[in-house]
Amino acid sequence: MIDIKDLIENPEKYRSSQRARGADESAVDALVAASEARAAAITEFESLRAQQKAFGKKVATAQGAQKQQLLTEVKQLAEDVKTAEAASGEAQQSLRRLHAAFPNLIHKGVPAGGEDDSVVLRSEGAPRDFAAEGFTPKDHLELAESVRAVDMERGAKVSGSRFYFLTGIGARLELAMMQMGLDQALQAGFTPVIPPTLVRPETMAGTGFDVNHDDDIYRLERDDLYLVGTSEVALAGYHADEILDLADGPERMAGWSTCYRREAGSHGKDTRGILRVHQFNKLEMFIYCAAQDAEAEHHRLLAWEEQMLAKMELPYRVVDIAAGDLGLSAARKFDCEAWVPSQNTYRELTSTSDCTTFQARRLNIRQRTITEDGTKGPTTPVATLNGTLATTRWLVAILENHQQADGSVRVPAALRPYLGGLEVIQPH
Repeated sequence: MIDIKDLIENPEKYRSSQRARGADESAVDALVAASEARAAAITEFESLRAQQKAFGKKVATAQGAQKQQLLTEVKQLAEDVKTAEAASGEAQQSLRRLHAAFPNLIHKGVPAGGEDDSVVLRSEGAPRDFAAEGFTPKDHLELAESVRAVDMERGAKVSGSRFYFLTGIGARLELAMMQMGLDQALQAGFTPVIPPTLVRPETMAGTGFDVNHDDDIYRLERDDLYLVGTSEVALAGYHADEILDLADGPERMAGWSTCYRREAGSHGKDTRGILRVHQFNKLEMFIYCAAQDAEAEHHRLLAWEEQMLAKMELPYRVVDIAAGDLGLSAARKFDCEAWVPSQNTYRELTSTSDCTTFQARRLNIRQRTITEDGTKGPTTPVATLNGTLATTRWLVAILENHQQADGSVRVPAALRPYLGGLEVIQPH
């Protein structure tokens, strides 16, 4: 949730954020009005409650007809208090609904507009010229099947479309990549975590996902649990309703988990291979930090992602995602898109988001401040950030960018120690 006090005091910056997102600016005024209505309803209820208590004392000392008159008034006042209490509750619920649906305030400099308005910040590495090398590049699925790394046919037989088996070198490649990412995370001070992949509705909603309207989420209705599409969800819920000690700096976690997405809005898109599937593995970085440290941590996350891409020897570009494509929780997001030769374009492999205090306010995660004299101060919401360090989709870029004319695939040098020194994957 956004800081509603800040919105009331500075409504124009939130209107500007909404304009950049292509969202409804009137939501700002609706929040202000709802906050005022809630305050008025609470004041009315408390005023009537005070009158009710005062009347109680009068009734206790009154006699005869006066007492009967007061009893009649007390009865009416009790009805008024009951009505005011209900109105106060409704006003609070109305404010809560509007507040929960309001997106995060974007950072200054985030491009306005939708998906097509995102800005490429820089490109790293040059795509190979396969024509100059004398052959046409194969797509990742053809390569994967030739080296027996992926079995889509049996995946569909067992589980349906967009499921697959990683077999042989495919399974080894993914495990090697994930382990390399985890080693890098450990060196950067992350704590490795294998989190639950089923979470409660309040955890999913607290992270910023709309459990009632997001068709991309798998739900287990019998248990009222949700399958996560990223370990960010469980890691965000890890410290819900807690006060953290961040005196020694940010708390960093690296979550290794299986993830699930229904891909409800992607009918007909990327149906070939493993670019867009229902189940995949991912190594996700997650950070809790003080709000003033969030921007610096965001750039660190991006640097760690780029470090992994460089180790994989992949051409890629960094994209500053436009406001309208950010989602509810993010104030800013950077994507790293790797070159996919068979598609002659860049495709997203990683993303990192600065969610500021938005998720922490929803999940009630705070830190204790320390005053100048060293005593404990009030609690304040922490900031949360996330970023992908490795995921199954990376196999697409690795296979295609490192393929050779004879159908073999060269293993990136940094990955070889995790594959027993294997340098080249040969087709069968």
